[in-house]
This record gives sequence, structure tokens and C-alpha cells, in this order.
Amino acid sequence: MTNKVYTINYWLKNPEGKIVDTSEGGEPMRVLIGGTETIEGLQKAVEGRSVGDRLDVMIPPELAYGARNPDFVTAVDPALFDLDTLEPGMKFQTNTGETTQIIQVVDVHQDRVVVDANHPLAGLTLNFEIEVISVEDAENEIS
Repeated sequence: MTNKVYTINYWLKNPEGKIVDTSEGGEPMRVLIGGTETIEGLQKAVEGRSVGDRLDVMIPPELAYGARNPDFVTAVDPALFDLDTLEPGMKFQTNTGETTQIIQVVDVHQDRVVVDANHPLAGLTLNFEIEVISVEDAENEIS
């Protein structure tokens, strides 16, 4: 079977139904079945769908960004930061070898800075509304 690439518009909603992220007004998302760029739950949701299909789908954490890992919340040396401008909620990109990761500052103290390296959506069930715009063979796609 040939892999497929689904191009979709999406609306990610919080538990109250409020849109928190969307492709509307921007670039649609490309979902390569079997690829590594899109969460497994979205791949499963669109696989086998046709152009024009609209669906609401709830994706559990294990098919999205996984469970929150308490080991990813850690205290680091405050010398790594400018404490005068550092505030909880700030996000930073870190690079370790070939891995890029976003960390969020949780708490700031003179002797330590607490950071969280969990994905912001880890541990959450994701509620998507999806519209399939196109379906193509993925013969030359790279995951």
C-alpha cells in the first residue's frame, strides 16, 4: 500500500470548546501517514478519509505527546539565566546534539531555577476538529 499525505485544516479546542490553535488563516497541516512529524493520533484520525471529510476527534495523551513526566521538571543553576528578566512562563529553546527542545520556566529563586521540559500538551487529551483538503500519494515524502 502506498503511503498517503493528507492536507488538513484543523481547530484544536480546549475542554471548554474554545479554539486554542488553528491552521485557519495560515498554512494547512500536512500529515504523512507513517511519518514522525505528526502525532500518531492525527495520523490515525485522517487515514482512509476523503477530501471534504470533516470530523471531530479526541486524541488521548498516549497517541499525542505522552504522559507528563515528573522527571522532566528539574532545578538548574540560575547562572544559566539573566535573573533580572527571568519570569515563570518564559520559554527557551535548548539544543543538545541533534535534539532541539523547548523548556518552560516554572519558578525562579536566587539559588535555583525550576524548568519543565515536558511538551506543553503532554498529559492532555487533544480535541480536534479536522477538515481534509487533499489526499496525495507520498512516494517521495521524507518523514
